[in-house]
Amino acid sequence: MQIKNSQVLRTPNSPTPGRPVLFNPDICTGCNICVHFCMEDIFLPAPKKGEVPQILYPEECWYCGNCVDDCPEPGAIALNHPLMQRVRWKRKATGEHFRVR
Repeated sequence: MQIKNSQVLRTPNSPTPGRPVLFNPDICTGCNICVHFCMEDIFLPAPKKGEVPQILYPEECWYCGNCVDDCPEPGAIALNHPLMQRVRWKRKATGEHFRVR
């Protein structure tokens, strides 16, 4: 039996809405230090020297920040926290909004 004009009404949720770690390819030198310091082993070393490492298991990221802290190039790696973990604080004196980290 063949169903004509079938529509997909539901799809499963993707495990991660985005990439947990964002690389800036203009700053990243491809040293792969982040691969060695990641406690959850989510990275795969870059296939070519000087390229950005690949993220193999994004669902396993704990957002610990070791990759960001141990990177020798400031600004090469940024954590992309899930929406529910994006906490903002407000200074009462100035009204300034900021995030810790």
